[in-house]
Amino acid sequence: MVRLDKIYTRTGDTGETRLSTGEVVPKWHPRVAAYGTVDELNAALGVAALEARGAMLVAIRRIQNDLFDLGADLATPDRGRVLEWTPLRIIGSQVTRLETEIDDMNAVIPPLDSFILPGGSALSAYFHVARTLCRRAERQIAELSALPEEPVNAVALAFINRLSDWLFVAGRAANNDGADDVKWVPGANR
Repeated sequence: MVRLDKIYTRTGDTGETRLSTGEVVPKWHPRVAAYGTVDELNAALGVAALEARGAMLVAIRRIQNDLFDLGADLATPDRGRVLEWTPLRIIGSQVTRLETEIDDMNAVIPPLDSFILPGGSALSAYFHVARTLCRRAERQIAELSALPEEPVNAVALAFINRLSDWLFVAGRAANNDGADDVKWVPGANR
């Protein structure tokens, strides 16, 4: 269990931080950037939760918890060393759950006949902000995984990719199941 008695440590004052393995890296390291963006995404979902109710609120809170799992996964690179604990990893069932929820939400939403603009309801707008942060996190995790010296759990990359899809569909669900989507009109302002 995590216990934080003291919030500031001053260890970051020189522009470095520690991964959960104890490894010291610069704060601009691609791994830190990736899990930092995951944290931004989590904060955006906290704002979305202010507008959510019922099952949607429960799903947001679960995803926020999963995002902490993802951050822990990213902060603990598997470099083949034996650790004193079992590292927390994103697993396939977390991806499958997102897929099931996407399918369930999408079953009652009409197919798209146009791209949609972020917005409609406040909750939908918040989901679209979260979706763009999720896509940035996905790009950063993919970039990190392309570095030969930076191992990344492949399921973590699948999870963040599927989550961006979940956020898109949740945005449509929050718009009265797509009825209040704001459609893009190509060239409307020419």
